[in-house]
Amino acid sequence: MYFNFNDKQIYYETHGEGKPIILLNGVMMSTISWVPFIPSMSQDNQLILVDFLDQGKSDRMSQPYTQDLQVEVLRALLDHLNLDKASIMGISYGGEVLLKFAIKYGDRVDRLLLFNTTAKTSNWLRDIGRGWNNIGQTLDGQTYYNITIPVIYSSGFYQRESAWMNKREKVLVPLFSSKEFQARMKRLVDSAEQHDCQADLQKINNPTLIVTCMQDTLVPKVEQDYLALHIANAQYVAIMDSGHASMYEKPLLFTSLVLGFVNAKQAIFNI
Repeated sequence: MYFNFNDKQIYYETHGEGKPIILLNGVMMSTISWVPFIPSMSQDNQLILVDFLDQGKSDRMSQPYTQDLQVEVLRALLDHLNLDKASIMGISYGGEVLLKFAIKYGDRVDRLLLFNTTAKTSNWLRDIGRGWNNIGQTLDGQTYYNITIPVIYSSGFYQRESAWMNKREKVLVPLFSSKEFQARMKRLVDSAEQHDCQADLQKINNPTLIVTCMQDTLVPKVEQDYLALHIANAQYVAIMDSGHASMYEKPLLFTSLVLGFVNAKQAIFNI
């Protein structure tokens, strides 16, 4: 399904009924990335998937932009679905957009779930992104794969699941060799380069779950430590033996954390 946003078509999907959960993609992801999670997450909830601009089936941009544009895409999605608010999960790039959204439109968020997210694009992450873009411009899909994909996973998972990784490689290398794909990846990566909402984190008062992964070398634990210290109403969980792509490395735990935090009723203690 599509809706119109500033003369661009935004692709989204809804599955199931119940309390709404929106999943926001990481930078290389799309709605297709969530297919294995649809049965569990839509069993008792309305699961909402969306492709940001330059992702998946949504329209492409032709000029540079910032993540503020994706924030407005998310607001427009809620308006289109006539939702006053929803619980929203963002991972990595999606978590960065979600932080900005919660700061600007906190009344539209029920519960906030931030996986592998940073409040600011560090020099470390900025230069990694620039390296990805530089390799991408060569249209050498194999080298782009070798530079970008292994660091997304923990070394243990990457080695244990070599058959699965080999299948991914066969699919991704041709995609990574595409000029169109690399053009939109560059715009997406560049849109996060100025990301910095550290000064505004105190504006977030929604119930928040922050999840870190102990072997995430791309957005390391220190970034989630910072979020946990500066978001007032936050719970903090660490996943052992996982890299940046926690949903793939620990799918059962990932699903349990999302559904548990979204659906749990607040306990009331009479002490």
